[in-house]
Amino acid sequence: MIDSESPVDVRLIGIAASVGTIFEWYDFFLYGALAVYFSVLFFPPGNETAAFLASLAAFGAGFAVRPLGAVVFGALADRIGRKRCFMVTMVIMGSSTLLVGCLPTYAQAGVWAPVLLVFLRLTQGLAVGGEFGSAITYVAEHAPPSRRGYYASWLNTTPTIGFLISLLVILACRRNLGEAAFMDWGWRIPFLVSVLLLAVSLYIRLRLDESPIFRKMQQEGRTSRAPIRESFGSWDNLKRVLIVLFGVTGGMTAIWYCAEFYALFFLQNTLQVDYKASYTIVAVGLSLGTPFVVLFGALSDRVGRRPVLIAGLLLGALTLISAFHALAHFANPELSKASMRIRIQISANNCSFSLFAAPVTPCDKARKFFSRSGLSYTFVAAPSGADLITQIGDKKLSGFDESHYRQALDASGFRGATAEVNYVGVIAILSWLVAVAGMSYGPMAAFMVEMFPARIRTTSLSLPYHLGVALVGGFLPFVASALVIYAGNIYAGLWYPVIIALATAIIALLFLPETKDRAIS
Repeated sequence: MIDSESPVDVRLIGIAASVGTIFEWYDFFLYGALAVYFSVLFFPPGNETAAFLASLAAFGAGFAVRPLGAVVFGALADRIGRKRCFMVTMVIMGSSTLLVGCLPTYAQAGVWAPVLLVFLRLTQGLAVGGEFGSAITYVAEHAPPSRRGYYASWLNTTPTIGFLISLLVILACRRNLGEAAFMDWGWRIPFLVSVLLLAVSLYIRLRLDESPIFRKMQQEGRTSRAPIRESFGSWDNLKRVLIVLFGVTGGMTAIWYCAEFYALFFLQNTLQVDYKASYTIVAVGLSLGTPFVVLFGALSDRVGRRPVLIAGLLLGALTLISAFHALAHFANPELSKASMRIRIQISANNCSFSLFAAPVTPCDKARKFFSRSGLSYTFVAAPSGADLITQIGDKKLSGFDESHYRQALDASGFRGATAEVNYVGVIAILSWLVAVAGMSYGPMAAFMVEMFPARIRTTSLSLPYHLGVALVGGFLPFVASALVIYAGNIYAGLWYPVIIALATAIIALLFLPETKDRAIS
């Protein structure tokens, strides 16, 4: 067994716990990286936009159930031990991911395909809901007090590393198999190979010993018999739960998921960067930005958790929109120039907005066309009975005809897909976004552990963390994509994370305590 009597042992414990957590995040994020494929494979054909949004909603379903997993497995960790709990969640996650790789598609099983897919996403969400809180508590309870932020922050790098590995595995499969084979059957490989990662992770974690703080509580008979009631039935502790939820996790999640997941969607679907370039860009950006999570975790050991957390929230809120403008400029300069140069205006009186119904009216079809092309437009309500009039540059078109729209865009100098990516610029922007996310994410693990008493620690910190992630992060790609279609502006979706991050920063300024020097035993 690996115990915790020296700094070397603490490092080994952090690495061992992180390996298992990386595996679980790899499993969980595979779906997010393949959302475009799942929209085709598992949902009814006929409406690309609706299928894509439905696939994002299924992605969000895995997040929605995470608070339940947090309560169930958090209470289990406070009753039977941190180690036992994250062994159980690992097996659940590994089994669910393996089964996703065996699922029939919509063409093979009809409506059962999305039903089974959503069910497995829910079981994955339950597992992650129990895993992360147990692992954070486990590592922090081993760490020396003066370096708790540093050691605990390593666990906060695991979601990014898991996401990065999933991107690299998918990229390798797509490049070696080709697009046709990958779409047909190759998409299953990243899910099926996770069984090997499961075996390695289980072997490593079986060698870990239980947290010394939990062992001492167990020996002295001080473990909680009702951790859920103690966590949420007492106003003193519930107040701490609410501070963590509204003063940390909501804003942190908005910035983090925008920097990683929405950035990938934006590159591929809005800026029309091909998958090889977009995966490579995101992989390098994550690799360069992720060390800042540990850097800011260590900084919080010196200056305190509160100032680092609040600085990250404010920087994220103030720079997200400008960062995505710069991302567009570097990733697809021709499209960016065309968006500023070509004036597009839609005038009609029969526009509607439905997330899942196929566009029926000419106005709806026009809006979908421009959103899919990565172009912003303005909408002007027309008098009752007026036909759709679209102005593209100096040319006015009546009704909707996609070929005529494309001819007008071509005449205006519009080019969609690009081969002129400024890799240095795009990677620099992504690295900045990940670093800003790391400013609030790095100190968060130690802060949450220090906020709650040991006997109900895992239950108390797991719920606000996963509730914030579920409400904000899980549905961020879905809500942001829907806002873009609704508003006709490719940057409209960014107001969702900006407002949440800013509101969280204000609450943190008012209510967030400093916890750096608190004893946790």
